[in-house]
Amino acid sequence: MSEITLTIVKVLFLALLWLFILFVASVVRSDLFGRAVASSGVQQLQTPDRPRRQRRAKGQPRVMTITNGPTAGNQAELAGGMIMIGRGADCQLLLDDDYVSTRHARVVSGDNGIYIEDLGSTNGTYVNGMRISAPTTITLQDTVRIGKTVLKLET
Repeated sequence: MSEITLTIVKVLFLALLWLFILFVASVVRSDLFGRAVASSGVQQLQTPDRPRRQRRAKGQPRVMTITNGPTAGNQAELAGGMIMIGRGADCQLLLDDDYVSTRHARVVSGDNGIYIEDLGSTNGTYVNGMRISAPTTITLQDTVRIGKTVLKLET
């Protein structure tokens, strides 16, 4: 092998190594700080046909409360018809948990009751100890676990 060919192979290997290092740094940065969410992405998650305020019968759930976990006691109201749960700044219920995705799950108040939906998270969403894969109806008696955090509906 000529000296010039060997030098070209060394330079290409070095460039490939730097690309790999930059890729790893990008993944670590997005994992630590989350990704920027475009405003159009947030609008797609909201349900445009739902009125801003819904009348609820007495005794119907109106808030989602963190009962166990690092941020126990925090709660979010179902007044808008939907609660986003996760580590992202665009979420109504922020969870300080390493096992929670940026936008992990959402709770939606619909005509058939209140249901929770996992948004493709890595570690999953659990209702009464069972991992859910589709939107699942929840009631006041159900417990929701996301990572190490436990949530419940309250009136």
